[in-house]
Amino acid sequence: MNQVTRRIPIVATIVVLAAVATMIALGVWQLQRKEWKEDLLVRYEGAAMSSAEVAWPTSEPAIENALYHRSRFDCAQVTGHQERSGQSAGGEPGWAHLVTCRNASGRVAEIALGWSDRPDIVQWSGGAVTGMIGPTTGGAKLVADPPQAGLQPLARPDPRDIPNNHFAYAIQWFLFAATALVIYALALRKRWRG
Repeated sequence: MNQVTRRIPIVATIVVLAAVATMIALGVWQLQRKEWKEDLLVRYEGAAMSSAEVAWPTSEPAIENALYHRSRFDCAQVTGHQERSGQSAGGEPGWAHLVTCRNASGRVAEIALGWSDRPDIVQWSGGAVTGMIGPTTGGAKLVADPPQAGLQPLARPDPRDIPNNHFAYAIQWFLFAATALVIYALALRKRWRG
């Protein structure tokens, strides 16, 4: 028994076991994230079904709570235009026409005015807009409903578009841990035979 113990490389074994423990912990964390994401998606789906309006969010935590709710923004000044690829409410590919707006108190919002099949800049000077709050890089946007500036309706933000692949990530981490153990066991076996 002592001979076998002396042949086990202590440092390498500690490193492998630490790596395996880390991978298992990451797998467990992904399972916890899966539960959190499922709860979040249920909340977002409930918000999307509600007709109640919420105030336009002014902070990052408020954005998460307001997503997929209906809201309103009074655009006093248009400060920028942008056209991005987008999808109509009927599923046709085309262009989403967005503006950056400032209201009377200085708050800024991105508003998706509507959809068209051309990327031409639309003329819109502002006003009250209602619609659904959808996610965008670094914040939220108001998807106008009804559309503005003579445009067609954009596809509504849909919480079902949010990926929930945490279970697959958890399985990957557990497989990585198992693979590391198998490879290390094979390496030890080869070393003992040699």
